Amino acid sequence: MLRLRAFRPTNDKIVKIELHPTHPWLVTADASDHVSVWNWEHRQVIYELKAGGVDERRLVGAKLEKLAEGESEPKGKPIEAMRGGSVKQVNFYDDDVRFWQLWRNRSAAAEAPSAVNQFALPFNSPPPSTKGRHFLVICCENKAIFLDLVTMRGRDVPKQELDNKSLLCMEFLSRSVGGDGPLVAFGGSDGVIRVLSMITWKLVRRYTGGHKGSISCLMTFMASSGEALLVSGASDGLLVLWSADHSQDSRELVPKLSLKAHDGGVIAVELSRVVAGAPQLITIGADKTLAIWDTISFKELRRIKPVPKLACHSVASWCHPRAPNLDILTCVKDSHIWAIEHPTYSALTRPLCELSSLVPPQVLAPSKKLRVYCMVAHPLQPHLVATGTNIGVIVCEFDSRSLPAIAPLPTPSGSREHSAVYVVEKELKLLNFQLSNTANPSLGNNSSISETGRFKGDSFEPLPVKQVKKHISTPVPHDSYSVLSVSSSGKYLSIVWPDIPYFSIYKVSDWSIVDSGSARLLAWDTCFDRFAILESTLPPRIPIIPKGGSSRKAKEAAAAAAQAAAAASSAAAAASVQVRILLDDGTSNILMRSIGGRSEPVIGLHGGALLGVAYRTSRRINPVAATAISTIQSMPLSGFGGGLSSFSTFDDGFSSHKSPGDAAAQNFQLYSWETFQPVGGLLPQPEWTAWDQTVEYCAFAYQQYIIISSLRPQFRYLGDVAIPCATSAVWHRRQLFVATPTTIECVFVDAGVAPIDIETRKMKEQMKLKEAQARAIAEHGDLALITVDGPQSLTQERISLRPPMLQVVRLASFQHAPSIPPYLTLPKQSKVDGDDSAIPNPIEDRKVNEIAVGGGGVSVAVTRFPTEQKRPVGPLVVVGVRDGVLWLIDRYMCAHALSLSHPGIRCRCLAAYGDAVSAVKWASRLGREHHDDLAQFMLGMGYATEALHLPGISKRLEFDLAMQSNDLKRALQCLLTMSNSRDIGQDTPGLNMTDILSLTAKKENVVEAVEGIVKFAKEFLDLIDAADATAQGEIAREALKRLAAAGSVKGALQGHELRGLSLRLANHGELTRLNGLVNNLISVGLGREAAFSAAVLGDNALMEKAWQDTGMLAEAVLHAHAHGRPTMKNLVQAWNKMLQKEVDHTPSTQTDAASAFLASLEEPKLTSLGDAGKKPPIEVFPPGMTSLSISISAQKKPAPVNQSSQQQEGKQLLLEAPPANTPVSAPLQSDSTPGSAPPQSESTEASVSAALQSESTPAPMSTPLQSESSEPVPDNRAPGASSVSDPDSVPSGATVPETSTINSTLAGAPPQAPEILETSIPTALPMSDPLA
Repeated sequence: MLRLRAFRPTNDKIVKIELHPTHPWLVTADASDHVSVWNWEHRQVIYELKAGGVDERRLVGAKLEKLAEGESEPKGKPIEAMRGGSVKQVNFYDDDVRFWQLWRNRSAAAEAPSAVNQFALPFNSPPPSTKGRHFLVICCENKAIFLDLVTMRGRDVPKQELDNKSLLCMEFLSRSVGGDGPLVAFGGSDGVIRVLSMITWKLVRRYTGGHKGSISCLMTFMASSGEALLVSGASDGLLVLWSADHSQDSRELVPKLSLKAHDGGVIAVELSRVVAGAPQLITIGADKTLAIWDTISFKELRRIKPVPKLACHSVASWCHPRAPNLDILTCVKDSHIWAIEHPTYSALTRPLCELSSLVPPQVLAPSKKLRVYCMVAHPLQPHLVATGTNIGVIVCEFDSRSLPAIAPLPTPSGSREHSAVYVVEKELKLLNFQLSNTANPSLGNNSSISETGRFKGDSFEPLPVKQVKKHISTPVPHDSYSVLSVSSSGKYLSIVWPDIPYFSIYKVSDWSIVDSGSARLLAWDTCFDRFAILESTLPPRIPIIPKGGSSRKAKEAAAAAAQAAAAASSAAAAASVQVRILLDDGTSNILMRSIGGRSEPVIGLHGGALLGVAYRTSRRINPVAATAISTIQSMPLSGFGGGLSSFSTFDDGFSSHKSPGDAAAQNFQLYSWETFQPVGGLLPQPEWTAWDQTVEYCAFAYQQYIIISSLRPQFRYLGDVAIPCATSAVWHRRQLFVATPTTIECVFVDAGVAPIDIETRKMKEQMKLKEAQARAIAEHGDLALITVDGPQSLTQERISLRPPMLQVVRLASFQHAPSIPPYLTLPKQSKVDGDDSAIPNPIEDRKVNEIAVGGGGVSVAVTRFPTEQKRPVGPLVVVGVRDGVLWLIDRYMCAHALSLSHPGIRCRCLAAYGDAVSAVKWASRLGREHHDDLAQFMLGMGYATEALHLPGISKRLEFDLAMQSNDLKRALQCLLTMSNSRDIGQDTPGLNMTDILSLTAKKENVVEAVEGIVKFAKEFLDLIDAADATAQGEIAREALKRLAAAGSVKGALQGHELRGLSLRLANHGELTRLNGLVNNLISVGLGREAAFSAAVLGDNALMEKAWQDTGMLAEAVLHAHAHGRPTMKNLVQAWNKMLQKEVDHTPSTQTDAASAFLASLEEPKLTSLGDAGKKPPIEVFPPGMTSLSISISAQKKPAPVNQSSQQQEGKQLLLEAPPANTPVSAPLQSDSTPGSAPPQSESTEASVSAALQSESTPAPMSTPLQSESSEPVPDNRAPGASSVSDPDSVPSGATVPETSTINSTLAGAPPQAPEILETSIPTALPMSDPLA
């Protein structure tokens, strides 16, 4: 709960420190006047400069800038070369700082009962003044440095321009008139306050006559009357009030009021917001006292000495829900942060934390003591406190997860007023809140355009809220930290005081106590008024460390505290989880004495549809952590009952002392509320859990993310969203509203459709049928089983699976709506005194960029989502959505409403709530360019049919939605529009290339249409299948017409698409169109696809024609052989003729050197050019068929000896290839004649196996061919080997014999490139001649 958030060691002591309200920036100045800006979240130094002396880098940069702008070398010394002197104050200034300063002043003033009328209107954001720049302002004795952290350009204002008086402090004035722009007031050493304009960089005003000494602190605030005031404190001990409302433009202003505050001088002044009271001022002085002043009468309310003998140097107003009674933090030069409890009446000072226990031990030398020199609390996140010490900067985090002690009650139906219960001190109070305007802005009427042209619900002005606080007569027993929660029915309220420990259950109707006892943790059931408590025995009181006592007493107290902590931990180990139920008569009954048989101590209870119990896992604690734990536990903070400290690590499963490995320990078990048995296995402990009221979804939050799961029909993980450090969340149907320390997020959730959902649905339908049948039998007997067969119309519904959807939208954050930086816009600028700052044109500031006006005067939001609204400050309780707005309640028990009226959010919320029809109606107020985005969201939510009614969706998305919602007619119309194919495929069953070229009037249209159909071929096929599945044949035929038309064009569709088209044409009986498709495919040379289509058509002759006409004779022969076709002989002859034609080349007579060289590389070496003509004719035929050449074989001369083949005489050559599915034996005629033997006329047969494979990828043949004498052939193109190839006629995977080719061109055959030969023929058949 208390942890070190960030630490930056330094060599020098840090004396000035300031935090930026919205960015994780921290500016410090050390004793050597070095200023540095540090990002404490990412632990990076953003900027450093030497402010006290002369910063050389800035000096060089300024000179370069002036040279770049063409200015000559100035005569005098530049201001950057002036020594700054000691740094007196550092601060940030930008639109965020300005907004939150105004907000703090106004909200503190609005708390006063007398201020209701002045602050009834909502707080309007001031117009942007710094135009996206972030200034770092350093107040030094001799000059003020304004540095823009965006452009890194600076401006130095020497004290000579401010009456030559030393600058000791500064404050930014919020209100200004005319073109003065932002104003900054400097307190001078002569007691005069001088005001500088950041536009003209001139002195515009002086506040005189208030102080005689030098001014030490300045602060603006707002009185409960609404008047802006400036308060100053000085070394003369006076506190002086001035008017900061500059409606009167006077150059000299006199003080309104002067008070004697402190002897020896005022050190600092701070504004304190008081719940239901006027704001107060806190001052600290050199006299070691702290004084509290009323801002109405300006009387002193209280004066204390927080730490005797030491003067306070820093003070901060604080409001943290974990320590509800601590209102002021202060620091002296020791190692503690001190807190003041109930400052106006008891004013007890307690140590909030000991800083030396938080820093790494190696940083602090044994002899060195840690000392704090400055301290600041984060203005918007009270759990962060930064201190500047003698060893560095320490940023502490005090329990960022604790929430205000308030619980919303369910609103009665029909009521516009909502209520919540909260605890203040020892009182129970009721907060009633509602939207105060009569016309509800969330309803988004058409007239809701404000004068500036913005959507009223879209701007970042908060909605006006009317709220009343009422007292409840029932008192509560304790005033320490409490946790409030309400039962599922809303009838009972529970309050737990974990530090006491004690709990009470109140009946909401009459606020009577129905149950109470000793418990540290309590969790409610989501479905019934049941709750679980962690019973615990009372631990002994922990003694308080006396202030300013001796070291011996402190050691004794520390030892006693360690004993008490050990006793407390043993008592917690003995505690057990007990379940009780509240009956209708208001009595409480124990259901189960102890849940779970585990021996580990319980550290967390989480309510919901299942009870979650977190156990402490055993872990080793290092000595440093043990010291820190004992130190922290020995500091009781709230309540006088002692007990454990508010910021102990005792009940914290996620303390900083755990290693990352321990943090993910499996120590969380879910139990059933009915059987009290464990459900599932152990999980890592979440920080909190949120269960949907309808028990459909649940969210488990961890440090860096939130895991979201679906609960029905079974527990199923949906996903996680990266929302770190979330503090609480509320479900609203399928929307999860999450609060983090800096933002408000909305997560839209849908479980999608999983297979288990479809199975469950079928089971439920079967059970319904059985129940109906059983009822019928019970009513009518066995007669009910008689059924009459009649015409049944079966509508088969396709249930498609849908993945889960999670979408995160940020609703609110602290940061200002980003304005455009000055160097990106180039408005008309009027230079003032040669300065680079421009006076902004007021007309350009009023940009109407948020809305456009649609037809009929409807305001249409241009943006996809609204600009982020302002998140209320501090920890928040999320109430939920009521009246169409999201309600939040802050630490000061004020209700805030976040608008959900922007159409981008509104449509999503309505769809998530289940009202998709209203979401579509609201979409008319959203710019049409965002309709696709909204339609995708509705599709993810399961509303494809409704999303089709969005007017601005694109055709592509419209097609997908129509397919999802089974509106196939609309899907077809979209597809025809997208592919420009409305006029294609109507007259002729198909178009071939010649038809397209012969068209004159519509040639371009036809080409475009074919291109469009090709682009969406997959969608056409999907549409045909969907239409077939739902018996919508007309739609399928319309789509088929277009696809068939495109399929006729050469190269338009790919092979698999053509095959799919053929199957679908045959399925629909479109035989004429299919026949035309085959003829067209043949005419454009797609033999394989044509043959497939002919096979689907069942026409064998057409198949052979397809192969034959496209040159694929091998397939034609195999098909004819397999089916015993009479045309086989003719096909074999044609095939052999074609192969012979390929080999019978005539030698080229004209050969240049280059081609001869290439031929020598690629072709096998022949002994003479006459060899090519002496090769035998080729014959390849299927097995069982007689040779075609037996009758005409002729004797040939013996072939010359081939030097490279070493075959023995008279041996015939047998070649083998890997066995394949369809063996084809191809006899090769070869006359092999030895040198001494007479010529032989026998034909030598070689068996060749070839595989005709289907359209799948052919398997490569890797086995090398071997000769009979087992000599491996070294290359596919062995000497004497011949190759023939026609890539158009030989299919991949079919093996054909190869004979040699000579680089010559036949009259009718184009020459083949060597690369094609290598890739298209997987095996080679070497032929050898016998030796002579």
